Amino acid sequence: MVMKYLRWVMVLLVVMGLIASFWFSQGWLQLCAGLAIFLFGMQCLEEGLRQLAGSKLEQILGRSTSTAFKSLLFGVGGTLLLQSSTLVSLLTIAFISTGLIQLAGGIAILFGANLGATSGIWLLALAGQNLSLSPLALPLLVFGVLAGFFGPRSKAAGRIVLGIAFIFLGIDQIKDGFASFGDGLDMTGYQEGGWRGALLFTAIGMAITVVLQSSHATLMLTLAALAGGQLELSQSLAIAIGSNIGSSVTTAFVGSLGGNRSGQRLALAHVLFNITTGTLAFCLLGPLTWLVHTLAEPMGLGENSLIQLAMFHTLFNAMGVALFWPLQGRLALLLIRWLPERSEPQVLITELASEKVAEPERTRARYLNERALDSVDAASGAVVQELGHLGRLSLEVICHALYLPVDQLARAHADEQLLQAKPTQGGFDAEHLYQFHIKGVYGDLLSFMGRMELPMDEAHQQFWVSCQLAALQLVDAVKDAKHLQKNLGHYLDAPPSAVRDAYVELRRHLLATLHEVRELARSDMPDEMWQSRLRWLDEQAASFDARFRQRLFAEVRDGHLDGLQTSSLMNDLGYVSRIFQSLRNVLMLGSEQALFRELRKFGEEQESLIRLS
Repeated sequence: MVMKYLRWVMVLLVVMGLIASFWFSQGWLQLCAGLAIFLFGMQCLEEGLRQLAGSKLEQILGRSTSTAFKSLLFGVGGTLLLQSSTLVSLLTIAFISTGLIQLAGGIAILFGANLGATSGIWLLALAGQNLSLSPLALPLLVFGVLAGFFGPRSKAAGRIVLGIAFIFLGIDQIKDGFASFGDGLDMTGYQEGGWRGALLFTAIGMAITVVLQSSHATLMLTLAALAGGQLELSQSLAIAIGSNIGSSVTTAFVGSLGGNRSGQRLALAHVLFNITTGTLAFCLLGPLTWLVHTLAEPMGLGENSLIQLAMFHTLFNAMGVALFWPLQGRLALLLIRWLPERSEPQVLITELASEKVAEPERTRARYLNERALDSVDAASGAVVQELGHLGRLSLEVICHALYLPVDQLARAHADEQLLQAKPTQGGFDAEHLYQFHIKGVYGDLLSFMGRMELPMDEAHQQFWVSCQLAALQLVDAVKDAKHLQKNLGHYLDAPPSAVRDAYVELRRHLLATLHEVRELARSDMPDEMWQSRLRWLDEQAASFDARFRQRLFAEVRDGHLDGLQTSSLMNDLGYVSRIFQSLRNVLMLGSEQALFRELRKFGEEQESLIRLS
């Protein structure tokens, strides 16, 4: 709560400071307005491209990242369109976190994003400071707004056109702002030379990029200042190095916020690449500057500092890609070793503890990355992964509700001694397990799906509904297991009797059913064989239901069961049947069509997610 208020105080102070600065300097106001227009144009461009891709994004990613070289080109093209290598990196983290692309492909995209970052700088440098882009932006604004009146896809295309127009307007505003504001901001007189001066301007470039969230914006400001004479070439080269390093800071921060290891690995790869490349460029600043002058002189560009800055930026990024390209496979393996998949926190159930212990940590969603909401396919992939997580947790909680260890799920033939055994003293409270391992994940999943605001086609809408139904079915199965556990624990703890034998039989049947569901979920058999296996499982469940009912009435006739015991057994047979039906429904959702196929894969992990002491 204190941090929340502190944040609002900081925002208020920044706003008041900006208002005061705008009052005293029109040039500064124009510069900030231009930067705001430029960043807004980038947002429009991103939203338009994302909406235009729509449900085809997964296909586009699949074709574009099938090889390392294609991934590199995808990174270059994405950065050229979005004009932000930071944004491309963050989107790539979202895609890799949800399984749309693999780690090696993501690393190659990052390399391409760094190379693509040079494209915008070349365009700005070639255009120079004398070319005004505003006349071109004005008709683009008109066409972009008109496109918004002709359906969703036309509106998305219009959003792209508007983004380009705002970027052009922002560039002109920034140039004009520097022309007036820059008179009082002349860094060329700064005489600190050598490594100390270069280090200072590298830090400045890094700081500006972190604040603006765009290395493109930083370099555009640098080009404007360089063209206006407020910066020397050597100072602008150091800022360019800092902008590269600064873009990785944002990526690292966002990657660390997500719980998904794949995204964190890619964020770490981006940090390693940019810091290594930036450090190498900083150490070779003298030789690279000489090389830039040497290349520029024969082309008659020895006096064109803008082109030389663009050339320098291209050279040191290409140097970084050349250095890392042969190592990307080894780098991916190292990242997996450094950041292995997390296991669920070990849990000590308080009912089993002899001493009072701290409340265990609640299990939360693993795969729901906030950046995944930027894409329908990325969000769908995240939901599928989280449903798998919820499914595995649900199977384990149901197994614990039977007072059986989770390793029995993997056994085709259960341990008869365990089936006949009484519950452990204190028992595994299913209500406790539901509250600590199911409810939090289910709540996170519903909250994530509720925050999805992007338009979806009919297939994705149906998929979204199916995911909600699958999550509900899993939670219903756990709740039925909670109700079943009450009588099960009571009668298993009783002396040998007909009612106890009946509950042992229910226990045996449900465990066998859980095993079959788990194996069917893990199976890669052809669809016809899979459907046949599911029908067999239906027949087995129906057969057991009929036999068990006949047995109960026979026991009643023989006087071995009374009416209350029979009613309890009939109710609990209903819970067992509903648990099977709920899990079966999840499997069927996963078999309806390819988009839902991953829904049924909730039995893949060998180790238990819930560890009990």
